[in-house]
Amino acid sequence: MTDRFSGAVFRPVEGPENKRPTMGEIGLNNFAPYLMNRVIARWNANLADDLKALDITTAKMRALAILSITPSVTINELSVFAVTEQSTMSRTLDSLEEQGFIRRQPRPDDMRIRDVTITEEGRAAFEKLWPTMYDDFLKMFEGIEEEEYKAFIGVLHRILRNIRQNDI
Repeated sequence: MTDRFSGAVFRPVEGPENKRPTMGEIGLNNFAPYLMNRVIARWNANLADDLKALDITTAKMRALAILSITPSVTINELSVFAVTEQSTMSRTLDSLEEQGFIRRQPRPDDMRIRDVTITEEGRAAFEKLWPTMYDDFLKMFEGIEEEEYKAFIGVLHRILRNIRQNDI
């Protein structure tokens, strides 16, 4: 890797050609999308392993987490928030409904739309898994100062605005 692209430079080099750096010049360890994928893949794998002990899937955990802080959402909204395909979310909600953890009801003003809400049983189930989820979160950010975390969250929000496809 050349010194010119030490990871600090990620935009085309100014000049008549606006030359883009190559992947080799940037390197995987300085390419943010690669690092984000590695971090999230590891987070998901660790959390899935920890959730097995609680007999819950990652998709169910995501749905319950969102519903624990949101009074009511549609299946589409829940799919976006949970970063899950709608078909996967529908199957997940079928299972959560069978377990008595959620309720799906048609919206009074539009019977085509079904609102999803968490039940008291679902809230209790989430409260049991939250400590595991939070402990994994703390492990991931071990050694990160509060100000660094706040700056990181700010950058993630700006990135999300840059790539957002949904208004959610």
